[in-house]
Amino acid sequence: MPTFSIENFGCRATEADAVSMRHAMLADGWAQTTAHASAEVVILNTCTVTSAADAQSREAIRKIHRANPAARIIVTGCYAQRAPEEIAALEGVSCVVGNSRQLEISGLARDFFPLASLGTEHKSGSAAVPILVGDILAEIDIPRGEAESLAGDATRPILKIQDGCNNRCAYCIIPSVRGRSRSLPPDEIVASLHQYVSAGVREVVLSGINLGSYGRDFVPRVPLADVVRRILDETALEQLRFSSIEPQHLTEDFVALVASSQRIAPHFHAPLQSGSDRILRAMHRWYRTEHYAARIELIRKILPDAAIGADVIAGFPGETEADFEATAAFVRSMPFTYLHVFSFSARPGTKAANLPNQVRAEAIRERARILRAIGEQKARSFRVTQAGHPIRALTLARSTDAWTEAITPNYLRVRIAGQHARNRWHEVRLTSNAQEIVSSHSL
Repeated sequence: MPTFSIENFGCRATEADAVSMRHAMLADGWAQTTAHASAEVVILNTCTVTSAADAQSREAIRKIHRANPAARIIVTGCYAQRAPEEIAALEGVSCVVGNSRQLEISGLARDFFPLASLGTEHKSGSAAVPILVGDILAEIDIPRGEAESLAGDATRPILKIQDGCNNRCAYCIIPSVRGRSRSLPPDEIVASLHQYVSAGVREVVLSGINLGSYGRDFVPRVPLADVVRRILDETALEQLRFSSIEPQHLTEDFVALVASSQRIAPHFHAPLQSGSDRILRAMHRWYRTEHYAARIELIRKILPDAAIGADVIAGFPGETEADFEATAAFVRSMPFTYLHVFSFSARPGTKAANLPNQVRAEAIRERARILRAIGEQKARSFRVTQAGHPIRALTLARSTDAWTEAITPNYLRVRIAGQHARNRWHEVRLTSNAQEIVSSHSL
């Protein structure tokens, strides 16, 4: 039986894509191994949101090819969609596959690499490398896998219900590699949730590239809130969690819906990007700090213990010291519980790549360092407010002889004493130290 391995880079959407590819391979008779060094076919699902993400993928290709010259390396994902010729030129690459053709990889692997050829040293890095990249802007469907078969992959599987984005933020390459916004029909979402529940899943994460725009491609439109209500009414899922949602979609009605059910995790991730209105305008973001702050304060008022995360970009072109200080001050003023900080990276084809007044790399690094330090302090402070509270937590796969990692609805990690099966609810009493081992009892 031919073997394959798979490695994923990037966001929750790419994680969902990787799981679907894995199951397509298994269904077609491939056997999975976790060791790239022994796999006959290696699939790399790439990210291209920053130049560092591109470099990480290139280094992974080189490392795998050095360790396993016989491996047929198939590169897919957003970097493959954006720059297929650049990837095809790398030694060791056997095939480049765009985002729209990922579920064809199993068949392509058999067509391109007959069993007789596997196990022989492979060089490639030439124009002969097959490139199968369709027009992502013309795609109308979301690649999907059978939810029941995907359920065993994780304690908290990701269900991608939306892909693509119609926004044109000045720094973002994603619309050109993911296409326009499109949604999974509500009936398919509910059917998938039934399959997950039947397979024993307790929490599912709904994800998308621009999740809040879900259903706008339907006629008539179907708001995300309507799908959530159907999930609550028609399935027995114990906990639903959302990935990132743009701040303009965090309306009072939506936050109230989250607060109305203990089956929805009180966890919001609302991209900020900058605390300077001047920079937000240059980024082509659709809100200003006043509007953003109002949405975050609404969440904190209705759900005092909710997790609230944000993305922030350091060093967007033209960002002055005053702009950065405004961002740092704004972040300090917000009740965030964690931050994802990104150093600005010029992406080919985006407006920001050609803007004047690019910020020096040293300044970007220092600004990112300061923002990360603020984020770490925010995370510590939030954990202190939760210390002593009894709360349920879902066990994860990571464990040692002494402890098992678990996660709370409001996105805090905890280590509970002893080894426990994953995907089980425990009641724990939170501490201010994420590394401290705490006692629990199962629910």
